Amino acid sequence: MLDRPRIMGILNVTPDSFSDGGKWLGKSEAIQHAFEMQEAGADIIDVGGESTRPGAAAVTLQQELDRVIPVVEAIVPGLSVPVSIDTSKPEVMREAVAAGAGMINDVCALRLEGAVQAAVDLAVPVCLMHMQGEPRVMQDNPLYKDVGAEVRQFLLERAKHCEAAGVPEQHIILDPGFGFGKTLQQNLDLFHSLPALVAAGYPVLVGISRKAMVGKLTGRKLAERIPGSIAAAVLAAQAGAAIIRVHDVSETLDALKVATALWTA
Repeated sequence: MLDRPRIMGILNVTPDSFSDGGKWLGKSEAIQHAFEMQEAGADIIDVGGESTRPGAAAVTLQQELDRVIPVVEAIVPGLSVPVSIDTSKPEVMREAVAAGAGMINDVCALRLEGAVQAAVDLAVPVCLMHMQGEPRVMQDNPLYKDVGAEVRQFLLERAKHCEAAGVPEQHIILDPGFGFGKTLQQNLDLFHSLPALVAAGYPVLVGISRKAMVGKLTGRKLAERIPGSIAAAVLAAQAGAAIIRVHDVSETLDALKVATALWTA
């Protein structure tokens, strides 16, 4: 049992991500931010080159490679924590791992052609995320009868599919995909079902940092959502999440340290 959830620091090398698009698009800025997040206490640095916010435009394979590979190559030698590649494209997975990445974080749960085989060949941990639809239209009209049960069933089926293909069980992490094809109420219901997903036996990653659900609950703009995001992180940890994916590393780490000490006092 981990003493606390591991913190995954978000490094979006994109011009259009919902919270920090454009801030780390330059290579030097991205490198600096990666080291700043490690210094702040991040356990994993998650590098992504394609925005998955609602309505985001797709990027070509070459665009994504040009954004992420130079950054991965530059940060891996100097970091003491692993680097994750946030991508759905098997070609990017292969190039990033060759450049030193030690984990794959896929919002499409390895459903693109060739992605499962890439994960098998690369033999690194992989996070499988649930998303209804695809980023361009996922928030148009998401429908569920029982969001917690349906997300859990999808993720467990994907996990078993990947295992059957040759991905070791111990390499699989599950992400319920808060905000990806879910309304506010569906996100709340999904959060309440986290313990059931955790009970399935796989490590669970939770990413709620600065998302629209925090904004809707608080009425806050993006820059003002840190306290709400931290509250969600602490409650996710209490529900059993193994990894918390965040923009605000030091603030989240402080909150988890205090919460963990109070829970175990």
